[in-house]
This record gives sequence, C-alpha cells and structure tokens, in this order.
Amino acid sequence: MKRTIITIDEEKCTGCGLCVTGCPEGALQIIDGKARLVSEIRCDGLGACIGQCPEGAITLEEREAEPYDERRVMEEIIKGGPNLIAAHLRHLQEHDQQRYYEEAVTVLRERGMDVPMLPATAHAHAGCPSMRMVDRTRERAAPSSHASQSLPSALRQWPIQLRLLAPEASFFDQADLLVAADCVPFAMAGFHHTLLDGKVLIVFCPKLDPDVQQYVDKLAAIFRQHRLRSITVVHMEVPCCGGVGRIVAAAQRAAGTRIPVRDITISLEGEIIKSEERNESTL
Repeated sequence: MKRTIITIDEEKCTGCGLCVTGCPEGALQIIDGKARLVSEIRCDGLGACIGQCPEGAITLEEREAEPYDERRVMEEIIKGGPNLIAAHLRHLQEHDQQRYYEEAVTVLRERGMDVPMLPATAHAHAGCPSMRMVDRTRERAAPSSHASQSLPSALRQWPIQLRLLAPEASFFDQADLLVAADCVPFAMAGFHHTLLDGKVLIVFCPKLDPDVQQYVDKLAAIFRQHRLRSITVVHMEVPCCGGVGRIVAAAQRAAGTRIPVRDITISLEGEIIKSEERNESTL
C-alpha cells in the first residue's frame, strides 16, 4: 500500500543517533555508521525523528510500504518497560493519533497492564513545532482579549501545509475539507469567517511547489483513508492558480472517490468572483 513514511539521505546522515532516541516505535537503528529504517511496520510516518536530526537527513515521502501495525509495535514497546510505553503513548497523543492511541491502550488492557497517566504537558512537542499535529475541531474559538485581535480564528487544526500533513490525522474524519492556494488567505480579508469556519484546511502552491505529484499522492491517501463530507477548492483568478483544482481532481481519480467539489475563484482584490459545483472530471 502507499503511505507516508520516512526516507533517510545517507550522504547527509552522520550517524549521531539522535533520531533513534526520537523514535518511540524503535523503527530506526544505527548500522554501519548510518541511520537505517529497519522496520516499515513500526514507522508511523508522523516524523517525530525529523525534529531530532541536526543534519536535515530525514524527510517524509509517499511510497509503497508495509502498513503500520500498532499492535505489532506495542508487542515490542511493552518489552522496553513502563518508560518506553509512556513515551510511545505520549508520542501518539502529541501527533493526534487517537485511533492508534486507543489501540495501544487496548493492547495494554488485554494484557492486564496499567495505562500510564500522562502529564498535562504531553502535547508539548519535543521536535519542530511545525510537525506537531493539533486538532481543535471539537473546540469553539474564543475571542482574544486584545482589541487588535478581537476576531477569533476559525483554524481547527495544525499543520495546514500539505507537505507537512499526515494522511492518517484524525481531524480528517468526517471533515468538510477546504483546499486553498497559498495566496488566498492573504488576498481575502474575510477568509476565516467566509470560507474557513467549520472546515479542515489544506494549503499549497500549485505553481511554486516543486513536487506536484507528491501532492496528488498525499491528497489521494487522505481521500482513501477518510470519509469526507465535502471538498471546497479556493484559488486566485490568475491562470496558474487553477492547478489547485486539477491536483484535487487527479487525487480523486487516483483514490477512486467522487466527492462533490465546490470551486471558488478569488479576485486579486480579495473578492469571490465565481463559485460553482463541479465534479472531478470537469476540474
């Protein structure tokens, strides 16, 4: 199956081993002076190890790989004792992997083992903050106390850049998806209130981002793994920006889904100048 998984640049890797300690699942080892992915089924593709690598040698890619298996991971985690179990559960919580967390807890309870009580700071990500998965879909935004920031944000999750998103993230479940070109939130003053409210956001640039096929593959993985309620595509009126819709359409074809799409065009002045329902064959 195709899924997000790490890849290691051997030329950049110095064998320092920081990534090994940053992987609670034990998917990495130092072999012959280099970090190696020794078990695909134990790599959850969430990239906790990326923030630990000082050389930038680890990245995420979408490719054919064995499916991640939480039960098999837990069989190994348990052998490491209570501290490793707690580290693994904390890792799942930090990346908003509620489904895997519940599966791990089930394994512990089946074995009659205690479930570690995690501290309130369990969500403080130890690596790069941009990689932390945050799900606010169950929260209501409260207005800021600062007059200059009196309008509440409608953002429901983090990250938002497609390059950083994990297809397995639980905030995609039953989501109304908003796929926006990078420039739209800057051009449209009412973006949060008019378009974003109640939706899960994905942003990217179809012109400047180098690997469009990677975006097609990642969106297809999201479409396959989650039952989405709707997709809204929003882009600028400039011709190159229409690539957002084409990428979404290609991802739907790759995933074998036919989710109705509302296609919205924003003028350079930040106004909605076109809004229409389209099927995947006409985008």
